[in-house]
Amino acid sequence: MGLFSFFSKEKKETLDKGLSKTKEGVFSKLARIVAGKSKVDDDILDDLEEVLITSDVGVDTTLRIIERIEKRVARDKYVSTSELKALLREEITALLTENSGTDESEFTVPQDKKPYVIMVVGVNGVGKTTTIGKLAYQYKKNGNSVYLGAADTFRAAAVEQLVIWGERVGVPVIKQKMGADPASVAYDALSSAKANNADVVIIDTAGRLHNKVNLMNELTKIKNVMEKVVPGAPHEVLLVLDGSTGQNAFEQAKQFTAATEVNALAITKLDGTAKGGVVIGISDHFKMPVKYIGLGEGMEDLQVFRRQEFVDSLFGD
Repeated sequence: MGLFSFFSKEKKETLDKGLSKTKEGVFSKLARIVAGKSKVDDDILDDLEEVLITSDVGVDTTLRIIERIEKRVARDKYVSTSELKALLREEITALLTENSGTDESEFTVPQDKKPYVIMVVGVNGVGKTTTIGKLAYQYKKNGNSVYLGAADTFRAAAVEQLVIWGERVGVPVIKQKMGADPASVAYDALSSAKANNADVVIIDTAGRLHNKVNLMNELTKIKNVMEKVVPGAPHEVLLVLDGSTGQNAFEQAKQFTAATEVNALAITKLDGTAKGGVVIGISDHFKMPVKYIGLGEGMEDLQVFRRQEFVDSLFGD
């Protein structure tokens, strides 16, 4: 089955639309730096470095990309400015391939992990609860039974929002009263899911970063309690980041990867921003897969991140 068997025309259109501002921002700058020049030289590479950094690719990742292109230019002796876009496309694809491993399958559950437990972390306001609702929808649409656990017990709005998503998607939400022990909620959610032979459990958590020690202790406690119910849980610790915040998303990723064992990323709100380059930088900097990208408000607008389609959309004519 070919690569594009999993990537519908509708998804491609959503991706193209969602990345349009980033694409316009990057390539309008690229067009300016090569205007009137025929050869890629040191001045153009300096300007390209600035283009990538101002597109929120990040300093370290930008320097890595520039270094790769410098080697190509040195090897080939002459690289025309018309080739620069193709060269950039190839090197970014190679970088994402190195950092992301294999592309994820479409919302499938490993046969040996049932229920498959996802603990979702991230600061308030990044689209964490919305991402959970969309994940639940996609997993259910794919034929899985899903349970949600409202373990962000410090904000009534978080629990209420998750309940609304549960009703909207048609999946049960396990909750307790405000201020309840988050680990207790996680325990109840996994116990109920296990008793009902569910396929997927998604646990929401509090997004407070003002005290990293408390956050670390709380997330560790939740993980330890879940492991008692489902050995190996959580199978996935998904960090949700707001792509529109650019470099601030890097800082949040640093904080959460220090606080818990994050092993997957979801980058939301890429539609309507020119900061889509942050996907490249975060994937490279943290050496972990970007698993999902958010491209709009609709249920279908959370997509599995496929690096080739992402780069094709970013660089497509």
